[in-house]
Order: sequence, then structure tokens, then C-alpha cells
Amino acid sequence: MTTVSFYLLPSDAAQQRHQFACKLIEKSYRSGCFCYVLTDTAEQSRFIDDLLWTFRAGSFVPHQLYTGELPAIETVILIGSRNPPGHWQKNVINLSSQCPENFQQAERILEILDDSEDTKAAGRQRYRQYKEAGIAVATHKINPGIGDDN
Repeated sequence: MTTVSFYLLPSDAAQQRHQFACKLIEKSYRSGCFCYVLTDTAEQSRFIDDLLWTFRAGSFVPHQLYTGELPAIETVILIGSRNPPGHWQKNVINLSSQCPENFQQAERILEILDDSEDTKAAGRQRYRQYKEAGIAVATHKINPGIGDDN
């Protein structure tokens, strides 16, 4: 059964949204979950790819861009604007403005919304789509400063 969690950030800064995404990606990796990070564009994918190398000193998260070819190993985080491939469909961190295609196949989808009107409007639409599909949706308001020391 698919579950969806929305993380609502207090800031409208895209940078904070991306930093929070990196923290969730790292947490996912450390728990043994090799997620797919869905973006809107190849440029956004490259940005997240670069940020994962620098977002926190001492952090190491094996990851790579997904361009249609599967990686040699399955123990890597994939980042891309294409639909997630097989093994990575289970856990999706959605930074795109759309619901993942075939989202009912996922076990868990994490949605991160900053406080900008565009991001919130797209998030509300995805929320409705998930609810109409009968998927359990949880929301988490993130307080300022949460996770800043990680």
C-alpha cells in the first residue's frame, strides 16, 4: 500500500527545499533505502546531484543521475526527470511538480513543499490526486531550524 508524506517548509526559499531534500535522501540511504529523486528537468537533477556532494561536510551518499541506463549496482540513489526504474519505484522523493507516473506502485512517496505559491499550488494538486486514488497522505510542518545542525 502506498503512503505519501508531505513536508511543509516555513520558507519560500528553493535552497532550503533542496537542502531539506538532501537531508531526507541521506536519511533514506543510511536506513538502507535506495530511493529515486524525481525532478522536473535534467538541469534540476544535475543541481541535486552536485548539492549531494556539498550539502553537509562529512556526508557521503552514493548517487548518480538516471538517464535511462540502469546503474551497475542497486545500492545507489538515483536522480532524474524520467520515470523511476524498477528497483527505485518503491521509494520516491518527489521534487517535481507532477505526481510520479504509476505512483500506486510506490511504497512511499515523500513530497517537499516550500512556502512559495507555485510550489504550494502544485502540491495541492498532487495531494488531491493522491487522495482521489485512495492513498494515505500525512503532512508534517517543519519548524524553522529543524535539522540545521545535521
